[in-house]
Amino acid sequence: MVHWQVPKPRATAEVELDDGAGVVLRRHGNPDGTRLVLSHGNGLAVDLYYPFWSLLASRFDLVLYDFRNHGWNEPGDIAEHSIATFVADTQAIARGIDRIFGPKPRVGVFHSMSATTALADDEPGKGFAALVLFDPPIYAPSADMLGVEARWGRQSQGARQRKPHFETTGELADGVRNAPAFSRLLPGVPELFAETTLRQKAGGGYELRCPPEYESRICEWALAYIVNPDPRDFACPVKVIRADAALRSPFGSSLDLDALDGLDCDFVSGATHFLQLEKPQECVALMVEFLERLGLA
Repeated sequence: MVHWQVPKPRATAEVELDDGAGVVLRRHGNPDGTRLVLSHGNGLAVDLYYPFWSLLASRFDLVLYDFRNHGWNEPGDIAEHSIATFVADTQAIARGIDRIFGPKPRVGVFHSMSATTALADDEPGKGFAALVLFDPPIYAPSADMLGVEARWGRQSQGARQRKPHFETTGELADGVRNAPAFSRLLPGVPELFAETTLRQKAGGGYELRCPPEYESRICEWALAYIVNPDPRDFACPVKVIRADAALRSPFGSSLDLDALDGLDCDFVSGATHFLQLEKPQECVALMVEFLERLGLA
């Protein structure tokens, strides 16, 4: 049986956000390499992406963080749990990274919700040398937006109905393993999913680090932040690496994403929305080729 063991970071530090909440930064990898700043999708945790970012550790300086109310961070007020708040948080986190670990060019490597947050900035990519966005929920102008709205409604409802408490981590791992949406995960990832998204309760058992109602809230308001991006608005080079549009997925983006003029976009054949947890080597290869082209690798 495969067991993914996330190593201890080289360093940790907490950044205070504008409202006093805290986000824990972790540094891994090669401190002499290009700095990659990595985060995660809705309801998840950046340590879950270890099968992906472990392949980058020998070459890059990795700074990881979880969004507020996710992962290593303590839960806070649901009223502050929104993409708009996340955008402000990201700016505070970027300043904190430079202050704590020293300033140098940063490449943002973001998936799904964190990619949406990067694109929701007034100047997407401002402060970054480049962005690599994995399967962001962006759509071409020709997309069926009524269908998109219905899909996000179903996701919001599904998240709200998610079971929040578990007797063991194995209980959640079994649920992930048997879910059709996660059928292509690498061996051992369901166990890693449970270990990184659950926290032990004082009275026994486990609970989701990101409560279901928080995850649902992001889906509920997602349509307000979904964009038809104009690459001319980007403040830095941007690479989109998306799932295979030929595969059915409740999380899929527009099938005609290539219709967006000027968008540097590739896809990973045979991978769904969770492509970094299904085909991490292919994801790394596409990303590194882009960074080498820019002289950032």
